[in-house]
Amino acid sequence: MIQKNTANFTINRNPAAQGLYTRIQHIAEKGYAFGHQDATAYGISWKNDGTQYKSDVGDVAGDHPAVHGFEIGHIELGNSHNLDTVPFSLIKTLVKKGHKKGGIITLSWHPDNPVSNKSAWHTRKAVKHILKGGRLHEKYKDWLSRVAQFINALTDESGKPIPLVFRPFHEMNGSWFWWGKGHCSPEEYQRLWRETVSLMYTEFGVSHILYAYSPNTFSDEAEYLSYYPGDAFVDILGVDIYQHWTTANFTKNLQQNISILGHIAKTKDKPYALTEAGLNKVRVADWWTRVLDKHIAHSGIAWALFWRNARPSHHFAPYPEQKSSADFVKFRQLPHVLFLEDIKDIR
Repeated sequence: MIQKNTANFTINRNPAAQGLYTRIQHIAEKGYAFGHQDATAYGISWKNDGTQYKSDVGDVAGDHPAVHGFEIGHIELGNSHNLDTVPFSLIKTLVKKGHKKGGIITLSWHPDNPVSNKSAWHTRKAVKHILKGGRLHEKYKDWLSRVAQFINALTDESGKPIPLVFRPFHEMNGSWFWWGKGHCSPEEYQRLWRETVSLMYTEFGVSHILYAYSPNTFSDEAEYLSYYPGDAFVDILGVDIYQHWTTANFTKNLQQNISILGHIAKTKDKPYALTEAGLNKVRVADWWTRVLDKHIAHSGIAWALFWRNARPSHHFAPYPEQKSSADFVKFRQLPHVLFLEDIKDIR
């Protein structure tokens, strides 16, 4: 894990990143960690002003998520706020607090389309233009330098870099992002990933992060690996699975995808995770225990991260008096479901 080799690339991980990798492996041996996007930044009817440390799930279950997800889209533009209007200064504060309390930090990145200068969901073809030799390669390097500057500024009280999981360019087998299916070839995507990792390390000195590769729901092993950039450039294997339709459809996808993912991870000797998941508004009262946990318990995943609580019409974790909150308390009490207090001593 510490050294990774390809024909032209070697990366030496910072010991903190190696420690995080080992910790993730040990967590998977005990169960799976519960994660939530933007958990401590805001929730239903509240926003953090930087002086508090709270979360909706903490208010419901008495403990914070073990995995804290944050979004850095628009850091590439030099903006002061991310694409969800969260100040980057607040994200820095919450990353440091979460790390100090023993949490695991993940960063997602939805960069704007570098050709159209519109959102990540604007699918004008762009990947070929930002690859080495492309007309916008220098622009992309400038964007990536801002990503690296932000990540390098995430340090603990001793000034040491905080290790974290970086998950760029996810759901590439779907067609909704400019880096997705139909907007670049698998080979172009692989080049983008490899060049990104190489630039982060060789140009910008980022050696304390782990990279997670996470397609959307897939049909078979071949689809999962069709955009895979190579073992040397990926640390953690993931998949994003949401319940968009029926419970039966969702649980079938969960079982099939995690089974295939587990097989691939075993072959490659890498940890794996449910990197995004959820049911919007958690409309099923016993969703956490009967639907979710029933189908991922003891599956070998290291964590399951649920999307953000933006507003009453768009939330993926419970808040006080939400329909699934009573079931979530039961979910929290399951011995294999790990929250912040459960993982802080796992090393």
